[in-house]
Amino acid sequence: MSATSDADPEAVARKILLDQLTGRARTRHELAGKLADRNVPVVIAERLLDRFVELGLIDDLAFARMWVRGRQATKGLTRRVLAMELRTKGVADELIAEALDEVDAAAEEVAARALVRKRLPALARFDNETAQRRLIGQLARKGYSLGLAARIVHEEMMSS
Repeated sequence: MSATSDADPEAVARKILLDQLTGRARTRHELAGKLADRNVPVVIAERLLDRFVELGLIDDLAFARMWVRGRQATKGLTRRVLAMELRTKGVADELIAEALDEVDAAAEEVAARALVRKRLPALARFDNETAQRRLIGQLARKGYSLGLAARIVHEEMMSS
């Protein structure tokens, strides 16, 4: 730990957790990693993490739901991409599935259409084939299937 050798390891660990939770919600896995990075003994880390979960300060399901809503709304990401992101943050698969239940296929399609509509004006200077290729590529990078991306791009280009 970077604190002096006289510092109480539990107090230092508690401060680390509180500091990490001040800016934004974090998963238990992320916080465990921060404590490990600061050489907090595993026994102390686990006890504090359990206590923070008990108090509701760490809630991986709430984190996953918030993550899904935010990333889908701002980035238009699909369920598949959102699940991958949550796995990298250490969220359990059953919690990921529960959080993703709130996203339906219709919402994904609405998000994809919004992305295409937003991008279409900037692609007006390109020929249709280039614009279509770029739009489909953008949707594919966000996790949309090729078939859905092609259909939405075609429909949106026809209606504009």
